[in-house]
Amino acid sequence: MRKTLIYFVVLALLGFGVYYFLFAKHENSFPMDEAGFTVKDTAAIGKIYIANTDGNSVLVERTDSGWIVNKKYKALKGTVNMFLKLLTQQAPLYPVPQSLHNSVITNMAGAGIKVELDGRKGEKMRLFYVGGETPKDNGSYMLMEGAKRPYIVRVQGVSGYLTPYYSYKLADWRDRTIFDLKPEQIKSVSVQYPEQPVNSFTVNQDNGKVTIDANKELRVYALNEHRLTSYLKFFENINCEGYITSDNTMDSLLRVMPKHCIMDVESNEGKKQHIEIYWMPINKRSKNMVTEAPDVPGNKYDAERFFAVTNGYRDTVMIQVNTFKKLFRRAYEFYQADSTDAPKKTVPVLPKAIHK
Repeated sequence: MRKTLIYFVVLALLGFGVYYFLFAKHENSFPMDEAGFTVKDTAAIGKIYIANTDGNSVLVERTDSGWIVNKKYKALKGTVNMFLKLLTQQAPLYPVPQSLHNSVITNMAGAGIKVELDGRKGEKMRLFYVGGETPKDNGSYMLMEGAKRPYIVRVQGVSGYLTPYYSYKLADWRDRTIFDLKPEQIKSVSVQYPEQPVNSFTVNQDNGKVTIDANKELRVYALNEHRLTSYLKFFENINCEGYITSDNTMDSLLRVMPKHCIMDVESNEGKKQHIEIYWMPINKRSKNMVTEAPDVPGNKYDAERFFAVTNGYRDTVMIQVNTFKKLFRRAYEFYQADSTDAPKKTVPVLPKAIHK
C-alpha cells in the first residue's frame, strides 16, 4: 500500500513537470515583443481594430454609453465579451518551426488578419497578425509586429483554432436588438397586416392608461384589459437572428415577396422604430418542406423565419418566428376572454372574415 502511494506521488510529480516544461513555462517565458498575445488587463483596452488583406475591417471603440462599431452602431455585447475573454486566455505554445516559417509568413501576407489594440487614451497596446490553423488544428499562427518569428497560439485546454474569433465582418459585431423597451417606456405600438387589415390595431399609452384602436366591429365586445396591458411587456429583448447583405438579388426578392406585417413602435422619448416583415420563400432548411405548417399560406413560405427591413440604416435582417410570434397578435384577441375565465356573454363570437 505504501509503495503504491509512493508510485502515485512520483507519477503526479512527473506529470506536473511535463506540463510545466511543455506548456506553462513556455507560455510565461517568451519575450513580450515576440509573443505578447495574452492581454490580462482588458479593462485598459479602448479600441479594437481588425482588418483583412482585402480591405474589410471593423473598428470597435469603448464609449461612455458602451461599445460602438464603426462609429455608428451599438456593438453586440456577447461578441465583445467573448473577444475580450479570448485575449486573456490565448497564449503562445511555441515558435513556428523553422521549416514552416516561410510558408506561414507567405500565407499571412496573402490572407492574414491585422489586429490593433489601443488603450483608453489612444496609446498603442498591441499590433499582431493572425493566420490560419495549424495542421493538427491545435491553435492558430500569430505574428507580433516587428517579431522575427510567428508563434502557434492557443487557449489552454481548448481544441481548435482561434482565427474565427478575429472577425472583420460588421454583421458579427453589430448589436441585433430590434426592440428593447419596458412597458412603461412605450407610447404607442402599431401592428398592420396588409393582407388582413381587419386584424390590424394600434395600442396607445398615456400616463399609464392603455387603450386600443381596432376594427369598429369589435367595440361591441368587452375589452380584455389584462391582455392589452400584458401585450406591452413583450417588447423587451427582441432581437434579429442576423444581418443580410442587401444586394440587388435581395432587393429584387423583397419587391415580389408579400408582407406579413408592418410594425411601428414609439417610446415616450420620441424614439421610433419601423420594421417591415416579409415572408421568406420555403427552402431546403425549412422544416415545413417535410411537415406542412397550417399557419403558412399555401405552405409556400418558411414556417420558422421571416425577412425584415428596419428603418434608420435600412438594414435587411432575418428574424425568427419563435421570437416575434408573441408580437403578432390580431385585433380580435384583445376582445376575447382568457381561457381560464368563466364563460361570459361578452365573449366575442366574431365573423369568420376576422379569423383569416
